[in-house]
Parts: sequence; structure tokens; C-alpha cells
Amino acid sequence: VVATPGRLLDLVDHNALQLSHVAALVLDEADRLLDLGFADELARVLTLLPAQRQNLLFSATFPPAIDALAAQLLRDPVRIEMAAEPTTHTAAPAIAQRAIAVDASRRTQLLRHLVQQNSWKRVLVFVATKFSAEIVADKLRKADIWAEPFHGQLSQGKRTQVLDDFKAGRVHVVVATDLAARGIDVAELPVVVNYDLPRSAVDYVHRIGRTGRAGQSGEAFSFITADTEAHFALIEKRQGLSLPREEVAGFEPVELAVPALPAQANGGIKGKRPSKKDKLRAAAAAG
Repeated sequence: VVATPGRLLDLVDHNALQLSHVAALVLDEADRLLDLGFADELARVLTLLPAQRQNLLFSATFPPAIDALAAQLLRDPVRIEMAAEPTTHTAAPAIAQRAIAVDASRRTQLLRHLVQQNSWKRVLVFVATKFSAEIVADKLRKADIWAEPFHGQLSQGKRTQVLDDFKAGRVHVVVATDLAARGIDVAELPVVVNYDLPRSAVDYVHRIGRTGRAGQSGEAFSFITADTEAHFALIEKRQGLSLPREEVAGFEPVELAVPALPAQANGGIKGKRPSKKDKLRAAAAAG
């Protein structure tokens, strides 16, 4: 059985599946499972499994949370590590990377403009949430652009249909979340758009790597807003990039970039505005 934790628990709750005799548990992309908030569901799955079983854990990274999970699940494990390829090889030179400054509220309009102006017939757009995937795809359809959302809450049949239509050219734009889009392989995909920026530099490489495959050239656009400028600067630093911030006529941003918080406040990663807790801590410190 190959399933996400939530779908697996749904089958168990409907008495369609029992886990009491599972002999082997495989956690693939374990870092993403924890990162995407599946920790509670995963913990419940583990309680339903027999005590004696074989466990295999696969992860692209091993942050402290994954080390803790490995210590919980594995007994005297054999650890196999594959050396990562240098990022300079991963980011294929055939991919033209572009960063466009735009206000957050005008990203959908800018996306529509780029699709229509460039007559893109196949473009993969990455967003942060299932809700965003639905909303952006719906707005594009209202502008007479053939678009479909692609996320984990769609049925397997629907996801297969969307990919088939995308490959056949019946759908011009697929708006996808990271988790749903992992493993998508569309030949000769010319354009990838980061509507929302990825969480990490590694995810950025995976996203833009959907285009420019098998010797083909491609373009990767990233929408940079005032709130995400600092985060994209970090991605650039970790990838050894320095992309000029472009502006599209009619979509020039008016919002000002938000300075990154000091490292002790939020790690200086995303450049977000201070949260309510941050403000309360600052006020307490000032007092």
C-alpha cells in the first residue's frame, strides 16, 4: 500500500484496511512529511502498526526532527548516504532564470499577462497551498486560459486526467503545490513559474528543474514581492545566483521591501513581517 498518512488513516477509519500485520514500513521523503505538518498523522499511523516490523526511512535531508524520528523508529540501523550533486550541476545552464518584482496582490494578473503575451501553451505554476492552487486556476479560467489546479486533495483519477491533458496540450497551465508536483515529468516543458517562492534553496532547484530537461532549454520565473525579497536573496546566496529584479510595464511594484529580522528573532530566513509574538517580545525587552 502506497499512501499519504491522511489517506491511509481514512481507509483505516472506514474499515477498508488493517495495519496490525504490516511487516515492513517505508517512509519516503520523511523530511517532507514532517515539514508539511503530517507529524500528528504519522504518529497515529505508527501506533496502529505491530511492534515487530522492518523500517526503512528515506530522506533528502536529516534535520534534528528526522534524526529524532530515526532514533524512535530504527534499532541499530544501517545508514546509507548518497553524496549530493553540486548545485552548479543541478541548476542546468539551459534554464534562463528570471526574477520579477511585483506586488503580492497583482501576481495573478501578472501571470495572466505573461501567459497571454508570450502565448505560452504549457506552463507549470507553483503555489504554496491547495487553496491558492484552486483560486489561481479559477481566475485564469475566467480569463479564457485553460488552467487546472493540481494538489493532494484531488482524487488520483483527477490528477491523472490533469497530467494527461497537460501533456496533450488540452490544458495550458497547471497550478500545483510542491507535494503534489513532486515526480511530475512532462517532456519539453518550456516554462516554470514560482508564483509563491519555495521554502528552501533545494526546493527551488527541484522546481526549476522541471523545465530544461533532456537537453531542452527552458525558462523559470520567480515572482518577488516585498515580503519575499529577503527570502529570495537567501535562495540566491545558497545557489550562488544574482538575478536582476525585473519589472513588467503596468505591473511595477509600489510596496516597499520588508527588512529581514535579526537572526535571533526568526533566523533571518523568510524576511517576513514580525509576528504578534515577535512584537510582544520586542515590547517586553524595550520595557
